[in-house]
Amino acid sequence: MMCGSTDTERSGGDGQHGFAHLRCEAMGLSAAADRCSRSPADLQNGRSSRQKMEEYKKQFIDFMIDSHVLKFGDFTLKSGRKSPFFMNAGAYVTGSQLKKLGEFYAKAIHDSYGLDFDILFGPAYKGIPLSVVTAIAISELYGVDVKYCSNRKEAKDHGGDKGILLGSEIRDGDRVVIIEDVTTSGKSIEETFPIIQAQGDVQIKGLMVSLNRMERGKGTRSALSEITEKYGFPAKAIVSMADVFRYLGENQQAGRMTLTDEQKQAIRSYYAQYGAEEYQGLF
Repeated sequence: MMCGSTDTERSGGDGQHGFAHLRCEAMGLSAAADRCSRSPADLQNGRSSRQKMEEYKKQFIDFMIDSHVLKFGDFTLKSGRKSPFFMNAGAYVTGSQLKKLGEFYAKAIHDSYGLDFDILFGPAYKGIPLSVVTAIAISELYGVDVKYCSNRKEAKDHGGDKGILLGSEIRDGDRVVIIEDVTTSGKSIEETFPIIQAQGDVQIKGLMVSLNRMERGKGTRSALSEITEKYGFPAKAIVSMADVFRYLGENQQAGRMTLTDEQKQAIRSYYAQYGAEEYQGLF
């Protein structure tokens, strides 16, 4: 294998600017996309492309919070760690939420890996709807048809679609992007990588998750870094916890969430204990 309006929607115009930008880019109208993504103040100040991407990240952070996906408090993770924040992609439950989620993933994949690939692979279970809504969004935004594929927890032994895979088959020469909600230990990749590899001579272009937790995986580096080191393909996220910390720590918009001093300190303490070595000093 080669590796290479509901209460969940943000009020105001920022979200409209962001998704208008997606559609303008998909049509190949770079100048129009630039205008769509900018507020009047942005146009006047001539902000850089990096700053425009920061605005997109803010929209996604607001979207996670409004959808009750990203929460702050006291949580016990599957690893046993006591965490001051928790992300649950299972809280995306409405059609409008899933549509927006697919658009965010589509934009991130487009910017990180391009669209020259064949299959979106979403590990069961949460990866199944992620791969479906993102494939739809890529088709709608960019006019490119990619196939979705997921693994079954148990192989199906009857019917015309029996086997371990759900959706498209994976064949020799296929180029695959893996899509997940979040990875803490890389366990799902350990389970699904051999499944993908067993289908033939396949190139994995990369992994995209929604949130980089930036904490240690099995060693001293983050789970995403460990995946890249072990399997040889890039692993990226729409946003990182450093993005979340910076944005919510500085957010002064009326009616929007802002991290309290107590929450900030709890997050700093968590990363002092569990933070990945490559991200030390960011909180």
